[in-house]
Amino acid sequence: MGNSVEGLQQQLKNLRIVETSKELPSLLRKAELHSWTYQEFLREMLTFEENRREEKMIEKHLKWAAFPFQKNINEFDIKELPSLSERQLKQLKELNWLDEAFNLIFLGPPGVGKTHLAIGLGLEAIHKGQRVSFITMGDLISVLKSEDYLRKSQLKLKRIREADLIIIDDLMYMAMDQNEANLFFHLINHLYERSSIILTSNKGPEEWGELLGDQGITTAILDRLLHRSEVVHLNGSSHRIKYRQSLFQEKSVQN
Repeated sequence: MGNSVEGLQQQLKNLRIVETSKELPSLLRKAELHSWTYQEFLREMLTFEENRREEKMIEKHLKWAAFPFQKNINEFDIKELPSLSERQLKQLKELNWLDEAFNLIFLGPPGVGKTHLAIGLGLEAIHKGQRVSFITMGDLISVLKSEDYLRKSQLKLKRIREADLIIIDDLMYMAMDQNEANLFFHLINHLYERSSIILTSNKGPEEWGELLGDQGITTAILDRLLHRSEVVHLNGSSHRIKYRQSLFQEKSVQN
């Protein structure tokens, strides 16, 4: 068996070159068909393994990110947002801010594309080898409060704390009690200057104090979030309202 294709496949598996071991028969057929040299065959084999490993890593990171939907940055219609220029969008897409552990805060009314923009940048980051975690503010508070006794919450928070980019959607959409505000502060404090955070909110930082209740905690959270950050105001009408689907086309129900 040692000289057979199956034997070679097993050797590749033993060396943890697993993806190529599965593809080996096909690669050998291509090598014979195209009369590859030894060097060409080796290059094809290593390139295949490299590409498959990258694809599997992206698949894993997409699963870990837990996006509610996947829309890339190229699907974002910049014409709908006069407050954001194409040059600014390109700068965001380049992800230099992520390398520098900068935070992004997307502010604007519901439906203008804050979440789409955040997820689009998250997808860009994943395809460039970064670890990303997405969570809504409501779910984050629930996970923080149940970390002590729920394995699922512990795993989610572990991935958040180890991520290069954390997206927190709908920040400050609801008031917090002091315990919730404390838990949120400790998470932000842990992530401070270790990871980048994208926050989406329809309320500006000046309003967050009313929802956090405790002025001291509010100041401490803002100090860490805004120290190295870019606040992006997304002004415009709701895409969901503008492009809503209707049961009734041109005629109203009265007609």
